[in-house]
Amino acid sequence: MSTTIIVPESRNIVKGKTVVLGNPRSGGMKKGLAIMDFILRLGAIAASLGAAVSMATSDQTLPFFTQFFQFQASYDSFSAFQFLVITMAIVGGYLVLSLPFSIVSIIRPHATGPRLFLIILDTVFLTLATASGASAAAIVYLVHNGNQDSNWLAICNQFGDFCAQTSGAVVSSLVAVVIFVLLIIMSALALKKT
Repeated sequence: MSTTIIVPESRNIVKGKTVVLGNPRSGGMKKGLAIMDFILRLGAIAASLGAAVSMATSDQTLPFFTQFFQFQASYDSFSAFQFLVITMAIVGGYLVLSLPFSIVSIIRPHATGPRLFLIILDTVFLTLATASGASAAAIVYLVHNGNQDSNWLAICNQFGDFCAQTSGAVVSSLVAVVIFVLLIIMSALALKKT
C-alpha cells in the first residue's frame, strides 16, 4: 500500500520513495541563470581590471625644444583618473572573490542565500563603478574637447596616445557597469519564486 502526500506550499508530491517536483523547468531556468551569472562575472573581471590597467599605464611625454623641458600627460595628473584606477581594481577584486558564491548558485540553484548576498554586494559595487566611470568620462570629454568658459584646453591634438588609452579605459569601465546591471537583473529573476 502506497501513500501520497501533497505539500501545497512547495508543490512537491511524494509517492512512496519517489519525489516528483511540481515545476521541473524552474530549476533548469535558475541553473541556466546561475551559469550565465558566472560567465558574466568573468567578463566583468576582464572589463574592470582591463580598465584599471589601461588607465594606470596611460602616460605620454612630448619633448619641447630640449630633452630637459618636456610636457607630460599621465593618469596621476587627474584625480578622477586615479579614482578610476583604484575603484576598478577594487571592483575587479570583489568580482574575483564573488566567483565561489556564483559557483554555489550553479550547484544549488534553489539556494537563495548566496544570490541575495550577491545582489546586495553587486548593487554596492555597481554604484562605485558607475561613479568612477562617470567622473573619468567627464575628464576624458574635457581633454578631448576642452571648455572655453573654464579655460580648459583640448590636449588630445598633442597627446593622442594618452587620450586614446584613457578613452579605452573609460569605455571598459562602462562595459563593467552594464554587466553589473545585467547581473543584478538576472539575480532578481533567479530570486523570483515560480
